[in-house]
Amino acid sequence: MSEEDASLRETVLALQKEVRALRAKATAAEAHLAICNLQAAYGYYVDKGLWDEAADMFAPDGTLEIAGRGVYIGQDRVRQYLHALPPYERGTIFNHMQLQPVIHIDPDGQTAKGRWRAFILIAWLGGEARWGEAVYENAYQLIDGVWRISKLHAFITFYCEYDRGPNHGGVPMVRKIDGLQPDQPSTHDYEAFPEIFIPPFHYANPVSGRSW
Repeated sequence: MSEEDASLRETVLALQKEVRALRAKATAAEAHLAICNLQAAYGYYVDKGLWDEAADMFAPDGTLEIAGRGVYIGQDRVRQYLHALPPYERGTIFNHMQLQPVIHIDPDGQTAKGRWRAFILIAWLGGEARWGEAVYENAYQLIDGVWRISKLHAFITFYCEYDRGPNHGGVPMVRKIDGLQPDQPSTHDYEAFPEIFIPPFHYANPVSGRSW
């Protein structure tokens, strides 16, 4: 092989390596965007009580755990849980804004994890009105080319009466859904504000590398 041919071969190999790296980055970027859209869409469906649409976004064996009420396993059980929530009707506000994502795509490109913050406004005309916040530690799975929620875990950090504010204390978490038993007990035993609890992080500090 001539020197010129060897140089050309090295150039081609370098370009192939660069293309593979760029393709991997593009795939990860597309996955990041798809997961952001997935989680945001979930929030919009929950806002309006579109329980079936929200449940459709889960993997067949996906799990849901909210506010220490236990774990519901499988899309059908997720659907049952959501349908047990109050209906969306006149005089109802049930907003769950999905904010502040930190998403990590696993090396296999088939699974991912994400941390989110949900700002919550709920109210019933002539009844109670509350605001609150939850931290999600979720997992996602790529199934037949479409990202789905494989685990949704919402840690409630606070609920309070809207007209009084958190300085008057927090509203205790509702620990169960009447008439609906979970498949497994809660994975964490905690209380919301005014108690102190930091939902566990799925990731290490991106600068120091320390896990918390």
